[in-house]
Amino acid sequence: MSQLPEELKASLQPYVLETGTYAGEVSVEVDAKSIYPVLKILKEKFGFNYLCDITATDMFTEENRFRVSYNVVNLDTHARVRVSCRVSESKPELDSVITIWPSANWYEREAYDMMGIIFSNHPDLRRMYMPEDFEYFPLRKEFPLLGIPGSIQVPEKDPPKTYR
Repeated sequence: MSQLPEELKASLQPYVLETGTYAGEVSVEVDAKSIYPVLKILKEKFGFNYLCDITATDMFTEENRFRVSYNVVNLDTHARVRVSCRVSESKPELDSVITIWPSANWYEREAYDMMGIIFSNHPDLRRMYMPEDFEYFPLRKEFPLLGIPGSIQVPEKDPPKTYR
């Protein structure tokens, strides 16, 4: 599906800010407030019944710093659409889509843990990789590549083992 079908385009028209195609896949950019209704339309009206993943990207811009993308597939037609929106650094918050796809639970937790994106109405938004008291978000661009010394307790290194 290299273009949006007319019926789908008409249904999403009030929400869409921009559309594009790359490598035969359609990308749709919407406002952050519209992410839930757009994804609900895609699932209920057009059969996009599989949420492949949710990703967050730090664009490192002054305005709307983070881009959150949802990759959805219609398993019957094999059509694929990427829906993305931008959120600000001061209020990186989106509506949770767990009520549409329960599998969004882990993807949203990962975006929260690594980038600090908050998903409203998420039933269990807590860290999954980093300790709960860790105050940083490791995938943000300002996070140092080698980490922040002393920010997390690292286990002591085991002495070398001898082999026979």
